[in-house]
Amino acid sequence: MGNTTAFIYSFLKKKYRWFIPSLAVITCAGCHFFVSSKEVITDTDRTWSIYKADAASSSYSKLKQINLKNVNQLTVAWSFPFQDAPEGSRGARSECNPIIIDGVLYATSARHRVYALNASTGDQIWTFDPFNGAQGGGVNRGVTYWEKGEDKRILFTAGDNLFAVDARTGKLILSFGKEGKISLNEGMRDPAESISVIPTSPGIIYEDYIIIGSEVSELYGAQPGYIRAYNVKTGQLEWTFHTVPLPGEPGYETWPKDAWKYAGGVNDWAGMSLDQQRGLVFLALGSPSYDFYGADRKGQNLYGNCIVALDAKTGKPKWHFQTIHHDLWDYDLPAPPNLVTVERDGKKIDAVAQTSKVGFLYVLNRETGESLFPIEERKVPASLVPGEEAWPTQPFPLKPKPYARQLITKDDLNHYSDASYDTILKRFNSFRYEGLFTPPDTRGTLMVPGSRGGAEWGGAAFDPATGIIYVRSNDSPEIDILKKLEQDPESGSQTVFDKGKAFYTNYCQSCHGADKNGDEPNYPSLVGLNSKLKKEDALNKIKKGGGKMPAFASILKGQEEAIISFLYEKPPAKISKSDQALLDEIKVNQAAQKKAVAEDPATGDRYLNITAYGYFTDPQGRPAIKPPWGTLNAINVSTGEYAWTIPLGNNPDLQQKGTPPTGLEGMPGPIATAGGLIFIAGTRDNKLHAYDKKTGKLVWETNLPAIGSATPCTYMSKGKQYVAISVAGDKNNPAGYIMAFALPDN
Repeated sequence: MGNTTAFIYSFLKKKYRWFIPSLAVITCAGCHFFVSSKEVITDTDRTWSIYKADAASSSYSKLKQINLKNVNQLTVAWSFPFQDAPEGSRGARSECNPIIIDGVLYATSARHRVYALNASTGDQIWTFDPFNGAQGGGVNRGVTYWEKGEDKRILFTAGDNLFAVDARTGKLILSFGKEGKISLNEGMRDPAESISVIPTSPGIIYEDYIIIGSEVSELYGAQPGYIRAYNVKTGQLEWTFHTVPLPGEPGYETWPKDAWKYAGGVNDWAGMSLDQQRGLVFLALGSPSYDFYGADRKGQNLYGNCIVALDAKTGKPKWHFQTIHHDLWDYDLPAPPNLVTVERDGKKIDAVAQTSKVGFLYVLNRETGESLFPIEERKVPASLVPGEEAWPTQPFPLKPKPYARQLITKDDLNHYSDASYDTILKRFNSFRYEGLFTPPDTRGTLMVPGSRGGAEWGGAAFDPATGIIYVRSNDSPEIDILKKLEQDPESGSQTVFDKGKAFYTNYCQSCHGADKNGDEPNYPSLVGLNSKLKKEDALNKIKKGGGKMPAFASILKGQEEAIISFLYEKPPAKISKSDQALLDEIKVNQAAQKKAVAEDPATGDRYLNITAYGYFTDPQGRPAIKPPWGTLNAINVSTGEYAWTIPLGNNPDLQQKGTPPTGLEGMPGPIATAGGLIFIAGTRDNKLHAYDKKTGKLVWETNLPAIGSATPCTYMSKGKQYVAISVAGDKNNPAGYIMAFALPDN
């Protein structure tokens, strides 16, 4: 490179750093100046410009510079440590799947800060803090990109707001919404000031619309998970799809008459996919609330647990397919549908392939919603809990076969020792268990594959060249024990501390443990909360939820003082002025809260699953069933046949000599590449794996500083292919990292 060219390149690199990665040729006064050959790119790289790679949610890349022959040479190209965790905080977990636009990588940290990084070096270009220094946090899986001409925007959610920032500078676009943001609490069923709607997965772009779902509480009193489209330029609400239908809308008849006034859930928290040509957006909807007891929502409950096709321009439904009727198991559809193409009788049929927690893969015609494999409606067990009316049948696809265990017997129980086995067997025999879809019960019901079972939010990867879809699956049985809730929590002679303890036992103990020690990294320890979190922040977290934790606002009413007293282990007689002000505010609202409960149209007997999301284990906390506990599966979507299945991950301490790897539970999904590879992380062994996509053979793995907490991505920058992934925080850096791997320079 000559001196003149070098000067121009250096000047542009400093002034327009965001632009240089896409620069191949500089034209000046009729002359052409070329950058060095290693930096030349023939195409503007946008091979991973959307969450899960593209609008089809394929998690597939056409790149093949990294391939079967050289993958074992991968090394760390760069590592970017986030620096936004408060001092002394636990290791944070970002679930962000980064996107790459013209040489810039955009990602979110676990605290919901947005970062723009040089995709080749990991150097920070800009960062944006939506909380202005406040703590922030909760689940966030990434950002959305939109452009028109020179107008380039990053759209993302933090808390209950949707933000728009300039992709080049990270500055708020003040013409969007109200000075750069929109409150997602507005436009829902209940008053904005009384609710909190917090999306977890990025929206998707159709023309000038961003279409977005939300995470809502999964308890009584939850909001319905309306799907909404906003104008990307102005922030104006363009349309709303009511997932709990209003009177006169299709599906209204599948609920009680007034359910639209109080029923909640049915939300798309997992993301969505888009057929640009047909103008259809595809939803993967969750269960109605409350998850485990539905006496106040008798009926089939459309659009709960439905795959739905909407007109992306209007939000009008085109078709739906319900995977579970009247869900009682929290079997949300956990990931966006993959848009696939199926071959039948020499013809190609565009379809959607939907993963599920129960282990079924639903393959449906993209235009009609009809299943491309036979499905049977089979009788399932009835509920024995007063007031509950479980739906009498459920759909069972006959192909592909389930990728998760849907039935276990005593032969599936693990034998660590005679004493351990006897305990497991005794528990197994004590539960009500009649296979898949056994309703929750007061005596305890075994739930298999479990609410963390089957496929999770990472979803599947689809290879369009081979027609193979790759699905991670978990076998994670849990126990449902329903307990009837008392309507007056203030009755009796309990102290405030004891009432808080009772609340904790009912709602929190199944995840955080009787000793409050939690189960890291999934459920944090609450021991010593005084030094970790202000009381006001803790109360806000309990109300709004975040991560795996649901919002408890509707259940907490009237018990705020009690739970704070218990969590902070402080007698209520001696409190600070700020605490007293907080409690005074609570007491002022007591009468109104009690009146609201009394007038609630859903008021009646309520049951709570007091062991929700716990594990079926032996006394030492080891899995009660034999491995594998996690698998990776390759399925031909045209034939429904499996190409291969392998255990994914390993616990060497529990692996018996001479047996295959144990497999491990994990949430992030795989990605597939034209280089013949599958990349996947997310297991507690803290490894990033690469597999031969034809055979399932492990061809490369590396140790990460902590768990790879998200689905990876892969991209080209300056002629080099990278594989990048969000990594959870560790002791050295609790805020976590973005790490990128590449082949060494020759």
